[in-house]
Amino acid sequence: MIKCARPFIIIIGLLLAWQLLIYTTEVPPYILPDPLSVFQALFQRFDTLINHAGITLLEIILGFLIGSLLGCCSALVLATVKSARDWLTPLLVITQSLPVFALAPILVLWLGYGLPSKIAMAVLIIYFPVTAAFYDGLRRTPRDWQALAQVMGAKPLAFLVHVRIPLALPALSSGLRVAMATAPIGAIVGEWVGSSEGLGYLMLHANGRMQIDLMFAALLILSIMAISLYLTTDHLLHKLLRHLSLDDHKTR
Repeated sequence: MIKCARPFIIIIGLLLAWQLLIYTTEVPPYILPDPLSVFQALFQRFDTLINHAGITLLEIILGFLIGSLLGCCSALVLATVKSARDWLTPLLVITQSLPVFALAPILVLWLGYGLPSKIAMAVLIIYFPVTAAFYDGLRRTPRDWQALAQVMGAKPLAFLVHVRIPLALPALSSGLRVAMATAPIGAIVGEWVGSSEGLGYLMLHANGRMQIDLMFAALLILSIMAISLYLTTDHLLHKLLRHLSLDDHKTR
C-alpha cells in the first residue's frame, strides 16, 4: 500500500515545495508560475498540448526503435568481425567525441523541418549506448562456455545465436533503458533547432510570447510522457528477461 502511494506522496510534496518557494520568495509569475496556473493552462490548452505531444511521442518511439536496431547490428558486427572492429571502434569514439547537440542544425539543414531530422537526432543519442552495452555483453561470454562449444563442434553462428546473444541480453537491456531515458532529449533538441510542431516547438513558442504557464504545462506533459515510456520499457525488459531466465539475479 505504501509502495503504491509513494509516487503520489512525492508528487504532492514537490507541488507543496513549489508553492512554498513562490510564497516565500515572491518570484513573479513570468519567471516561475504557481502550480495552479500551470494546471489551468494544461486544461485550457489540453487539445493543443496533446496534438504536439503526439508528434514528439512519434519522434521518440521511431528514434528509439531505429537507434536500437542500428546499435544492435553494429554490436554484432563488432563482436563477430575483427577487421570491422579495428575500423569501426575508432570511428565510434570519434563520433561520440563530437557534441551531438551541435549536429542538430546540420541535420535540420539536410533533412528539413519535419520528422526525419528529429528522428535522426534521437537516433544519434540512442545509438552509442545501445551499441556499447550490447557489445560489452557479447564479449563477456565465459571462456569455459567457448571451450565447451569448440569441443562439441558448435559452429560460430550457432554459438552466437544460442549462447552469446542470450547471455548478452541483460547488458543490452541496460543499454535500452539508458536509450529510452535519453531519447526525449534528441527529439526536443531537434524541435528547438527547427520545427513547426512538437512539444519543443510549443515551449519555444510559449516562451517567446511570455506564456510561461503554457511552457511549464508542456514541460509537465513531456515529463509524464518520458517517465511513462521509461517505466514501460523497464517493465517489458524485466518481464522478457525473467521469461528467458536471464534476469540479473538469475545470471549471477
